[in-house]
Amino acid sequence: MDRTWARQFAIEWIEAWNTHDLERIFSHYTDDFEMRSPLIIERMGVAEGVLRGKAAVRPYWQRGLDARPPLHFELRDVLVGVDSVAIYYRSTTRNRMVAEVLRFNSEGKVVAGAGLYGDPLGAE
Repeated sequence: MDRTWARQFAIEWIEAWNTHDLERIFSHYTDDFEMRSPLIIERMGVAEGVLRGKAAVRPYWQRGLDARPPLHFELRDVLVGVDSVAIYYRSTTRNRMVAEVLRFNSEGKVVAGAGLYGDPLGAE
């Protein structure tokens, strides 16, 4: 994984989320990607916290994009692995740090993602 490519990907990924354009966000992913998140359990009632494919992920992400106040992310760092990156950012909507770990195929599309969430900043 090239660090320059990973950084550019992370910048575009953050910008896509901040535009609230679901199709732009989905352009980074394969049609059958897998998403894991504790928020899938909380918001969608899916006990294992896993959704597979854009059709399954669409209502979950749309719910986040429709939230008020609107979500907004601030990129803090990008960590690079063999075939994956961790995008570390602050969610200003919920005032907490988030790490999104994304695994890529050889075409540079995300095949699997996992959201990891910190406590609200300033929480004791």
